[in-house]
Amino acid sequence: MEKIVVIGANHAGTAALNTILDQYPDREVTAFDQNSNISFLGCGMALWIGNQISSSDGLFYSNKETLEKKGAKIHMETEIKYVDFDHKIVYATAKTGEKYEQPYDKLILATGSLPIIPQIEGIQLENVQIVKLFQHAQEVIDKLKDNSIKHVTVVGAGYIGVELAEAFKRNGREVTVIDCADTCLSGYFDPEFTDKMKTRLEENGVQLAFGETVKELTGDTKVKKVITDKGEYDTDMVVLAIGFRPNNAIGKERLELFRNGAYLVNRSQETSVKDVYAVGDCATVYDNAIQDVNYIALATNAVRSGIIAAHNACGTNLETVGVQGSNAISIWGLHMISTGMTLTKARRNGYDAAATDFEDYQKALFIESGNYKVKIRIVYDKKTRIVLGAQLCSDYDVSMAIHMFSLAIQEQVTIEKLKLLDIFFLPHFNQPYNYITMAALSAE
Repeated sequence: MEKIVVIGANHAGTAALNTILDQYPDREVTAFDQNSNISFLGCGMALWIGNQISSSDGLFYSNKETLEKKGAKIHMETEIKYVDFDHKIVYATAKTGEKYEQPYDKLILATGSLPIIPQIEGIQLENVQIVKLFQHAQEVIDKLKDNSIKHVTVVGAGYIGVELAEAFKRNGREVTVIDCADTCLSGYFDPEFTDKMKTRLEENGVQLAFGETVKELTGDTKVKKVITDKGEYDTDMVVLAIGFRPNNAIGKERLELFRNGAYLVNRSQETSVKDVYAVGDCATVYDNAIQDVNYIALATNAVRSGIIAAHNACGTNLETVGVQGSNAISIWGLHMISTGMTLTKARRNGYDAAATDFEDYQKALFIESGNYKVKIRIVYDKKTRIVLGAQLCSDYDVSMAIHMFSLAIQEQVTIEKLKLLDIFFLPHFNQPYNYITMAALSAE
């Protein structure tokens, strides 16, 4: 019986395990994970911290028992000591001290990513927190039971940082967000959109300190002050949301790596070593927006890559169609969605890119309630006319529109194709001259 070993059992690893167990029952499947739980939806942490959900129970969608009932051997709280790629053996040690020498025919690495922790003075102080795992979120929530923690400083204004800023405000704390960039969410949106998020944060009482770099944290035993290159901020807790790096500790000397350290994989998720696959945040993706290999750490990408690797490890040839990096955020009712490249990023990548914008109400103007304005931007290549990206922003849920643009980028659709696209009209839903059509018609 062919032996398949999966190292790491969160989103990508769980997807791989479920695919193999459900569709290839004749395989012997073993998984190792360092954590005491699997399948934690980290994207729900902010909702939990902000008391928008009553507990963390719904943030798990699988567990050791469920996977073992399907026939897998799951070793939790077990550290991988070494992988012998030549003889195909995984060496591991459990928390209990038990040691394993697990042979494999196919190996799937789903080691995920690790939080970036700056090497600055004071980083070891109490109440300096990271938020990645379930245990991190639980620790933060437990500490927030202490009413002396009145102010929280979030370092980093990406998706996690902005979501946490809202969460801590909803939890009754004063909040400051610090980032070295001059805005928030700049990796996903152009300034015309990030300005709307900045306004929404400020309207809800979040202090913004953009364009500042944290240099030091001070305090006796607990953190009391954040010192940047431009100012000082009193605080009772610091949460680091700077970003993540691929966890490539296993085999990084042997496997070919991407420029940021991620395992470099082909469209079948196979690494440079035969019969070894890498999935999720530890691996690269094929980015259709730039038509090249890239690194985009998203749970959706992780799940898809796990499914693809599982099929290939079991002998079914399956290749990724690539990704567009589709993403979204909702903060105090402001919904922002994007896919592909921003105009800024497209130009940085060497494209002679342009953007066409339009802003209008979602529904017919005679709809007197529940009608909100929507802002859209479509980014395209001026020479080829191919759509490179799209961004939408509204207090109305317009998230479904981004799926069409994701497919357009994947299939290299031109902006002209969108100009007279068959889009239905009904006053309950949209306008006859809808914002997608009008934005496309407005293109140069």
